[in-house]
Amino acid sequence: MARTPRLLYVATEDWFFCSHFLPMARAARDAGFDVAVACRVRDKGAAITAEGFRLLPVEAERGRMAPVAVWRNLQALAALMRAEAPDIVHLIALRPIVLGGLAARLAGVRRLVGAVTGLGPLGGRPALPWRAARTGIRLLLRHVIGGPGTVYLFENRDDPPTLGLDPSDPRTVAIVNGPGIDPGAYQATPMPPANPLRTAMVSRMLWSKGVDVAVMGVRIARARGANVTLSLYGAPDPANRTSIDLPTLETWGRESGIFWRGPTTDVAAVWRQHHVAILPSHGEGMPRMLVEAACCGRALVATDVSGCRSLVQDGINGALIPRDDADALADRLVAMAADPDGVARMGAAARATIVDGYTEAQVGSTVVTLYRSLLDRPL
Repeated sequence: MARTPRLLYVATEDWFFCSHFLPMARAARDAGFDVAVACRVRDKGAAITAEGFRLLPVEAERGRMAPVAVWRNLQALAALMRAEAPDIVHLIALRPIVLGGLAARLAGVRRLVGAVTGLGPLGGRPALPWRAARTGIRLLLRHVIGGPGTVYLFENRDDPPTLGLDPSDPRTVAIVNGPGIDPGAYQATPMPPANPLRTAMVSRMLWSKGVDVAVMGVRIARARGANVTLSLYGAPDPANRTSIDLPTLETWGRESGIFWRGPTTDVAAVWRQHHVAILPSHGEGMPRMLVEAACCGRALVATDVSGCRSLVQDGINGALIPRDDADALADRLVAMAADPDGVARMGAAARATIVDGYTEAQVGSTVVTLYRSLLDRPL
């Protein structure tokens, strides 16, 4: 194309864009794209503009939206896209994919990347409302938003079939190993002293993240005589229907060996002080928490669900447990507490996994190649 190609990211929150998509946007900028970011702006606007990206504030609630609010958001996005005239729109997470995809069709934008960052309860809930929602999303993605200029970007190979998409079809699906991470910013350091076995979670405090299973697993392991502790770093998210209330977190934090420490801005420091990352989640895209912990050379314990199983290799860089199984988690923690050398070996293997495919440079290169292929694609 004769002019500089224009790339527009559409996200819900400025903090989510910064934590998960900043490396991709930097790679696009460095490859010659004119990058703009449309999102709800709170406290990360300066971080976005400091990268040289144009920031386009869009107000929309993350929780349930009334039909009138949905319609207004759709119209606002369509108007923004008409004004920006982007060559590619990169939509981040399911709601922006649906609303932004429909807005793109109204605005005449023909090249879309839909980044599915996780399915949440949509991924596997058997209840009729969730089955109906999955059917509706599949129809929208394939027949309304989808088309010759649309590619869906996933962080694991388990999620595409849930949405009726073929992970082996490069015309419609691309797989990338999470958001990308800078190994220099998250360096491997020696393990802390072996006793106690120090475990941690760094995430939003949500029931869907399995925080309660982590607490129960550590509680059971300690009752069996294992010297294990758990630190919880993060805050509730009131906009998420699975948010854990403050009294519950405070009650857990008063238990022996369990500490709720609130949010942190220095994740690398957390992993310098702990041996094992625990994430008993109900389902993920590619959990940044595990990527960060692995990059720091820490062993991983996670549920055998989408996203987690893509990174965690049972017995090599960590352990996989069944969902909602605190006893299985306790079994693994008891074994780890008795084998500090094994935990260290798992941590080293976790670091090697990240360096071999999960870095910012590797992920950025994959996404820029995708953008260029879309620009070259006949429509």
